[in-house]
Amino acid sequence: MARSFPQIRRLDGPGALRARLAELDCDLPVDDRVLPAGPLAEPLDHGGWQLANRLAVLPMEGWDATTDGRPTELLRRRWTRFGASGAGLVWGGEAVAVDPAGRANPHQLCIGATSEADLAGLRALLGDDQVVGLQLTDSGRWSRPEGVPTPRTAGRHPLLDGRVGAGADDVLSDTQLDDLVGAFVGAATVARQSGFDFVDVKHCHGYLLHELLAMPDRPGPYGGSFEGRTRFLRRVVEGIRRDAPGLGIGVRLSVFDLAPPDQLDRGEAYPYAFGGDGTGAGIDLTEPHRFCELLIDLGVQLLCVTAGSPYYVPHAQRPAYFPPSDGYPPPHDPLLDVTRLQQVARDLTRAHPQLLVVGSGLTYLQEYFGHVAQALVDRGWMHVAGYGRMALSLPSLAADLLAGEEPARGSICRTFSDCTTAPRHGLVSGCFPLDAHYRAMPERLELGRIKRAAKEPR
Repeated sequence: MARSFPQIRRLDGPGALRARLAELDCDLPVDDRVLPAGPLAEPLDHGGWQLANRLAVLPMEGWDATTDGRPTELLRRRWTRFGASGAGLVWGGEAVAVDPAGRANPHQLCIGATSEADLAGLRALLGDDQVVGLQLTDSGRWSRPEGVPTPRTAGRHPLLDGRVGAGADDVLSDTQLDDLVGAFVGAATVARQSGFDFVDVKHCHGYLLHELLAMPDRPGPYGGSFEGRTRFLRRVVEGIRRDAPGLGIGVRLSVFDLAPPDQLDRGEAYPYAFGGDGTGAGIDLTEPHRFCELLIDLGVQLLCVTAGSPYYVPHAQRPAYFPPSDGYPPPHDPLLDVTRLQQVARDLTRAHPQLLVVGSGLTYLQEYFGHVAQALVDRGWMHVAGYGRMALSLPSLAADLLAGEEPARGSICRTFSDCTTAPRHGLVSGCFPLDAHYRAMPERLELGRIKRAAKEPR
């Protein structure tokens, strides 16, 4: 089916992007030129953090560690490219499981008591002038440590339980959550010993800690009230301060969530979206603002703004023209989703000046990433502009922008979603269309077969 909106790559310059945004009534600033000594190149000193510039590589979930969760050469290649990116901040580099049972795939990097040498080796691949964190996660509902769904949920969910075969026995008990608090704290201690500047206590994308925020019906100390639903975070922060003093702490937060698009016509209340308005279709930032105040009270200065989940509302989190094989066509021009996410980042940045806010959701802008990122930083919508998928196809993006060079057009991410389709089918995750290293891999042929099969009528 033909899209009713233009591809970004067919827009003729920043003026054409501004015109398209105006057609959509989107308030999103776009600069005409990216200045080599402009806002993106400015160093940042905020909340005790010093960054060389205003660009960040954001964490992604790898599918290329060993089955026991250790780095491989393919994984090290990716981290080496992050280190050469020119970005002043590498937020996490990788989603790292704190418990083997909470891995999202059988080849996800996993941290344990004996991981210090492996992680120190990864940190050594990044620059000494880069601020580097490690994203700590438990995949919760979306855990697949052996390749099949093995959900560990925060509570029952009438729309998502069926997708992974989750039942009452899969809801983690309070005792199990207590143990996971210890796992997060232990992982943070290893990260500190390995040379990382901070850890990200991941609260986004439908994974366990994000889901805890959206379970008002969960009984006991980890559910119900806002205080209960944030108890896990408070206990982890307390443990890190005790066992890993001096280690920085950040949170990547899905600031709002939505119901799966195919469920919006049910006409039922939807209480499972943190930052949602109760309908599943709109947002309400009352609790996200309260969460930001909690971060400040806890002495946590680093906040990375994202939204939704790649499993059920990817259009809210990573707008794309081409959906992955298990996804759906964009419900509207993805520029609407890009704009909404940046406006939310703006609102939080201006309301909570103590926080150092990193934005996301900008890769869809493609060759205009720099034009918008510069405008957002310059106008105070965020302190740092982050990008994820673009780092796979164009690892030199930050260095190119900071040098005043046009990014290589043939390496710009076009949101083909192959980096999602491949791992959803058990293949390694990378940019198969644009990275020559992945194009030469035999997995590319298998990926082609998977994509063709997904297009066949059923």
